[in-house]
Amino acid sequence: MNASIENTESFDPIIPTHIMQDTHLNELADCEIYLISELCQVTGSFKFRAAWNVVNQVDAPGFLAASSGNFGQALACAAQMQNRKCTIVMPDKAAKVKVDAVRKYGAEVDLVDTNIMSREQRVLELSKSLPDYYVSSAYDSEHVINGNASLGIELADAIPYIDAVIAPVGGGGLSSGIISGLRSRDIDMSVWGAEPSIANDAARSLQNGTLISNDKEPDTLADGARTISLGRLNFAILSHEMSGVIEVDESLIGVAMKHLHQCDLRVEPTGALSVAALFVETKQFAGLKIGCVLSGGNVDDEVYSSLIGL
Repeated sequence: MNASIENTESFDPIIPTHIMQDTHLNELADCEIYLISELCQVTGSFKFRAAWNVVNQVDAPGFLAASSGNFGQALACAAQMQNRKCTIVMPDKAAKVKVDAVRKYGAEVDLVDTNIMSREQRVLELSKSLPDYYVSSAYDSEHVINGNASLGIELADAIPYIDAVIAPVGGGGLSSGIISGLRSRDIDMSVWGAEPSIANDAARSLQNGTLISNDKEPDTLADGARTISLGRLNFAILSHEMSGVIEVDESLIGVAMKHLHQCDLRVEPTGALSVAALFVETKQFAGLKIGCVLSGGNVDDEVYSSLIGL
């Protein structure tokens, strides 16, 4: 798929991704690993790429979105930069560090018990009282996909010679964007997804060739993957362009975080899925050059310490 990358304002706060290599992980996974780190991105995750594009492309006084945290704080930050308002619906179990960050950027936070009502249902309710606000999906949006395509373009320019990229999958906005950016540069690099096995709607959807939803938001450590399903726009791209989705056991998320900690990288559970996937598919990637996207580093101190054994 060729991406139609949208233009943004001349001021561009997006920080180019950091690409690192680490011998300890190379030996562990028996492949040449390129760590593609979005940890130093504005608001600490790749989500700012999408949020910045949304705010730049949409003329609205305010923005409304559902988020587990990273898109929420990214959208709140982007809106604040443009002196516009923002309301974010978050699960009441969201990481405190993410809730606090959304509020720090001046946005309203609406917490919801997802066992009673989904975030999307609450957004629909709030939109009736905020009719001038633009409702943005965190992933199922052309603006979001085009914003995330900037990462794919950077990879095409920086490491076009690697064999494959593995990216965490929740709603599919990141992997769809990476694919769109790569294809816009005529780079036919393989792109794989990594998702928790208890939240494997993407894997099941690609296997069955139809969009499949979870019954409820999965209770996985990887809060960025607690989505009901892939977005429809994302599925249209991934069903044709993604090489496959690797299912990761919850126990491997902490293992990957520990190894990344040894590389002096503080990665949140969702961000560690790409490295955890290497421990599942060691034979698939043996001897190859593999890029692992570390999608974010926003995690509560207590959760982080417990998972890496501090």
